[in-house]
Amino acid sequence: MSQPCVNIGMVGHVDHGKTTLVSALSGVWTDTHSEEMKRGISIRLGYADTTFRKCPNCPEPQCYTVSDRCEGCGEPSEELRTVSFVDAPGHETLMATMLSGAAIMDGAILVIAANEPCPQPQTKEHLMAINIIGIKNLVIVQNKIDLVSREQLIEHYHQIKKFVKGTVAENAPIVPISAQQNTNIDALIQAMEEMIPTPVHKQDKPAHMLIARSFDINKPGTAIANISGGVIGGTLTEGVLHPGDELEICPGIKIESEGTTRWKPVRTKITRIVAGKENVKEATPGGLLAVGTSLDPTLTKSDSLTGQVAGIPGTLPPTHESFALDLQLLDRVVGVTDEEKIGPIKTSEPLMLNVGTATTVGTVTSARKDIAEVKLKRPVCAEIGSTVAISRRVGSRWRLIGVGVIKG
Repeated sequence: MSQPCVNIGMVGHVDHGKTTLVSALSGVWTDTHSEEMKRGISIRLGYADTTFRKCPNCPEPQCYTVSDRCEGCGEPSEELRTVSFVDAPGHETLMATMLSGAAIMDGAILVIAANEPCPQPQTKEHLMAINIIGIKNLVIVQNKIDLVSREQLIEHYHQIKKFVKGTVAENAPIVPISAQQNTNIDALIQAMEEMIPTPVHKQDKPAHMLIARSFDINKPGTAIANISGGVIGGTLTEGVLHPGDELEICPGIKIESEGTTRWKPVRTKITRIVAGKENVKEATPGGLLAVGTSLDPTLTKSDSLTGQVAGIPGTLPPTHESFALDLQLLDRVVGVTDEEKIGPIKTSEPLMLNVGTATTVGTVTSARKDIAEVKLKRPVCAEIGSTVAISRRVGSRWRLIGVGVIKG
């Protein structure tokens, strides 16, 4: 398998078939967390790599496959590219996790189940989120077509077209499939090849990696001499990384002493890099990778470094404990049945902020019509001009209300 070159997000309402579709495309079931298995929903971001291939003999779309041999004629298929899927949870309580995943998506598949009216609340919320974060390369999947009649399918198609009118998804292709039955997967691969191009990244810049997961891979009882260092997972936005390179991770670790709290950047060395299920000597931007380090694994266990940024020491963006945002608020709250109007942001109001893969809560210290100054509960490492997704507490849930840009 080649190194992945593009990240494609799976987004949409809970139980519309996102994880099943990733499995159909990659053979990987991304719900591996014990609670996910019990509850049948995605809780954390799931990841899987797959290689798109094409038969040189068969007509489109039957020529597209993920198999080494064409299912139609049996001839060997030719490799097109390897992609990484980011499987985002659809449950309304996990919107922060979805927004963190959206930060590393180059394109997205909006999965909509044909056996439920469109739009469902999180279908609407996820479309709004990818619109706000600036993901423009989209494919719409009309899943579970095996559960409805032809007439219902056509009616549902018109519901989708009405729903996406005027949005970033207005001209996105709608591909009817059954992930469960592996129906029309070839047509979906063709749509992704045409609609979600491989982005052009700057490899001559210092390496910067957005951390989306972090792990301790050691089993309980491992002998001290055999313990592996902590692992970070995510995507390179620019530059290249090699085993042996020095890494700096910001904001780093929290240090509390004598009544004060500060964050100290962490330095480590790369021990190995895994991309496309294989150890590689060089990691390039695009796609997902796992980076083994010499860090104490207690620093990386249970996703404790998620949201941080890793890169060549001395080159990372500034760490902010507060910042001012240029605001652009939505007209109405989405993702709820009663879409109430969004009022202005107020001083002292708490907001949930998603910056890159980081999620933090900030308290508004000053609010004017189009600008809010926010003090962060947990600092973030981000460039001036970065996009920030803004959510407000509405009832018992955080709801997406707009976007901000970090001011200099």
